[in-house]
Amino acid sequence: MSDNYNQLVEFISKNSGLSREDIERRIEAKQAKLAGLISKEGAAQVVAAELNINFDKQIIKISQIVPGMRKINLVGKVINLFPVREYNKNGRSGRIGTFILADETSNIRTVLWDENHIDLIANGQIFNDCVLEINNANLRNGELHLTSFSEIKVSNKSIEKPITSQSFQKKQINQFNPGERVSTRAFIVQMFEPRFFQTCPQCRKKVNEIGECLEHGRVIPEKRALLSFVIDDGTDSIRAVIFSEQIDKLIPREELETPELFSGRKKELIGKEIILTGQVRKNDMYNNNEFFVSDVNEIDLDKLIEELEK
Repeated sequence: MSDNYNQLVEFISKNSGLSREDIERRIEAKQAKLAGLISKEGAAQVVAAELNINFDKQIIKISQIVPGMRKINLVGKVINLFPVREYNKNGRSGRIGTFILADETSNIRTVLWDENHIDLIANGQIFNDCVLEINNANLRNGELHLTSFSEIKVSNKSIEKPITSQSFQKKQINQFNPGERVSTRAFIVQMFEPRFFQTCPQCRKKVNEIGECLEHGRVIPEKRALLSFVIDDGTDSIRAVIFSEQIDKLIPREELETPELFSGRKKELIGKEIILTGQVRKNDMYNNNEFFVSDVNEIDLDKLIEELEK
């Protein structure tokens, strides 16, 4: 069961005065009434609404955020502030501000769209290690998004031990939701030919045919690789995508770049069970989920047996 769900149940129990067991019975009944068409997290939010628990006015922890949640209020510390960048897409242009916000329970990528909010970064009022109070934010693809209807201000509150490492939930593939950072154990059932492309060594964005980066001009490009494959854990399958930094854990670079050697390694990997961690993203073009892998690990049989015995 996910940590998000457990945190949500505890939150409802604390604010309703009902026991955890009573809350879980209500959630199970709500799921049964809706013929299993709603997740446990979604059913929990319905139960909360029926108990007149209004998340709009509650300050919550980052670990309590669940898919579909809106009007989120929280306090967090900026642990990684990124430069403001400009965009021009589909005839629309503007700026985007982003940073990683953390508290004692977890952390989340936060995106600012309002020019007044972005000026706080540009003017140095939002900086690394500052604590922020955020109101009326929305969750979108696993990220916290602030619009002109949101509020953000520097706080004098203290967060002593923010979670700085990336946290992943252990999930089966049929439980994946866009935006989630998950870990899963699955078999490689299909693998495609690798793709190679040239990127800027500073921002890692693609360069054009003559080695020019839109942001950094003429550069000496780096050759990067992308490998996609399909994994299956018995509950469902999903296309996984892995980039240069982690491909070496599956296939040595010299084998990746040599078709004959790649073919042999591919045959060895088909049917292999591995542990993968990464983020689930929605592919809008094909209207399906994809798994962007950030780490690959072999199965540790001793550790697996220990977990099963527990």
